[in-house]
Amino acid sequence: MAEFIVAIELGSSVFRGIAGKKNLDGSITVQALVKEDATQCIRKGVVNNIDKTATCLKNIVAKLSKTMKQNISHVYVGVGGQSVRSVRNVIVKDLPTETIVDGDIVDGLMDSNRGMDYPDLEILNVVTQEYKVGNQYVVDPVGIKGTRLEGNFLNIAQRKLFYSNLNEAFDKAGIAIAEIFPAPLVLADNVLTESEKRGGCVLVDLGADTTTVSVYHKSLLRHLAVIPLGGNNVTKDITALKMEEREAELLKLKHGSAYTEIADMDPALTYSIDGERTIESKQLIELVEARVEEIVQNVWHQVPAEYVSKLLGGIILTGGGSNMKNIELAFKKYTHMDKIRKARFVNLAIKSNIADINKHDTTLNTIISLLAKGDMNCAGGPIVHQPSTGTDLFGQTTTTTTTHPTTNGEGGTQPHTGGDNGGNGGNGGNGGNNTQPTPPPAPEPTPAPEPTPAPEKSGFFSKLTKKIKRFGGKILEAEE
Repeated sequence: MAEFIVAIELGSSVFRGIAGKKNLDGSITVQALVKEDATQCIRKGVVNNIDKTATCLKNIVAKLSKTMKQNISHVYVGVGGQSVRSVRNVIVKDLPTETIVDGDIVDGLMDSNRGMDYPDLEILNVVTQEYKVGNQYVVDPVGIKGTRLEGNFLNIAQRKLFYSNLNEAFDKAGIAIAEIFPAPLVLADNVLTESEKRGGCVLVDLGADTTTVSVYHKSLLRHLAVIPLGGNNVTKDITALKMEEREAELLKLKHGSAYTEIADMDPALTYSIDGERTIESKQLIELVEARVEEIVQNVWHQVPAEYVSKLLGGIILTGGGSNMKNIELAFKKYTHMDKIRKARFVNLAIKSNIADINKHDTTLNTIISLLAKGDMNCAGGPIVHQPSTGTDLFGQTTTTTTTHPTTNGEGGTQPHTGGDNGGNGGNGGNGGNNTQPTPPPAPEPTPAPEPTPAPEKSGFFSKLTKKIKRFGGKILEAEE
């Protein structure tokens, strides 16, 4: 019986799908990796074309199914981009006289926070910051006596419109969702060290259209923000030098530098665009550095003032944009932080024969992290194309060619944020069992032919009427 986990990342301009399995030694084997250009259906991580998004999702699942030679019953989904943000919230409960705080009181506080009704936001996840009993701040208030309990929460939320559009897109695609994860939190769990989280750090995920900033201190997420700037902004700036976007992207990848020392500049150096046209290296340097500086300054602006001096773990860079030359130097210059690290790969034991996985170039850290987060078998039945016979409602033998669907047979489920099974619909949703068709029973002796009735219209109701009449006649014979 095949068992594997499937995850889909809704990136700022690309959808990625991955399939793999967890091994007994704690490692993860990546068996399939696919992607779809999502520039026509998603913008800065926000779904804006439901039909095209559904098509992209179906293509992702179809490609993974083909590689795995199995149907897929459900998938894990990672969301990010501008739809995701953090919101601080404080819930206060006055206690009767001197009351010892118990688990029920704490759970009630969390329920009250979960029940917050934001005008345009849907809560995805909650990170408890701390509790306050009287004047005392504690991580766990259970067992402490007081008259007032205060809970400080960081709600990770996404726009309701995004949630609704995502819901509809997966429904149209017929894909069941096992669980939705905030991608930045899952990523942090697999690229940050425990000491970095504990000492305080800033995780910067430099994407194509967005940059995500996650601030940690004392092992907890303290702030999450998404900036609508990324690597594509650098590319578009370069097009101002009178070239196509494709040419600008190639020029950026080959010669772009986030920071260049004055001593390293060569005023006579030029770069070829297409074999006929050239540009001065100085022009490229000025354009790239100006945009990178803007991005870094915006990142640093997102760090709450109370944590600026508490970042012992420094700044950790990841994402495709972190592959730009001298990106660490740029962050050092504009943030005045000395401790800068590039997280090239997740801190997991990954096994794979896929070349892109083994590059360790930071671009796949999020999708691999989503795979690691999943814990439920996503394999449906095997993909087969074989003739099968059976008996229809009217006792007539039929021959059909059965092809198992690539997704759940219920046409997909609504996305949800809880840990529901959420994938029991469809073939193999309960562990991927595939039952072969039962051979039809031996045919009964053919009864003597009856007088041919008058011609009548064929169809469901006609056949049903005949069956009822015959069935009624048999009952009357039995009574006689």
